[in-house]
Amino acid sequence: MDRVAQASADRALETHLDSQVALDRFLAGVERRALRMAEFATGNRDEALDIVQDAMFVLVRRYRDRGDSEWGPLFHRILQTRILDWYRRGRVRHKWLAWLAPHDNEDEDPLASLPDAGARRPEDLLGNARAGEALESALRNLPLRQQQAFLLRTWEGLDVAATASAMGCSEGSVKTHYSRAVHTLRDLLEDHWP
Repeated sequence: MDRVAQASADRALETHLDSQVALDRFLAGVERRALRMAEFATGNRDEALDIVQDAMFVLVRRYRDRGDSEWGPLFHRILQTRILDWYRRGRVRHKWLAWLAPHDNEDEDPLASLPDAGARRPEDLLGNARAGEALESALRNLPLRQQQAFLLRTWEGLDVAATASAMGCSEGSVKTHYSRAVHTLRDLLEDHWP
């Protein structure tokens, strides 16, 4: 192989490796928030893990060659599609198998209920815990489209256009869903936050 061809092959390999590192960094950065989004939508950590993992596989398989600026909206679009698919499949499954659902909290981590040694007062911890539980409950009870719009805009910091792209709807719909979510959350959480 001549020098020019070898240099070209070396540059191509280096570009591929840089792209792989950037994609790994992107997935590591978005993983935790995506899992929480899926957990809010499904109410089940195992289902949420499957959804996020599937969304990551699809992104890597189909879009790894895209620019890193495109990965965020693409990933969130895939994630939201997977959540909607889960809802569609679950409608029938949950109607017939609801009685099989576990009724105890086996999945709770006993260490999570221990008090924070750095907290100043137990009342603060209790208030924060209740506020957090109220927020999670309120988010879970939002209609799915409002939940998606709120989480993508607030947690992910996506603008209206990127959120619309991720949700597969118009910018006006995003604004409407987001506004309704904010108003509903304010009403439901007014006892916990000023």
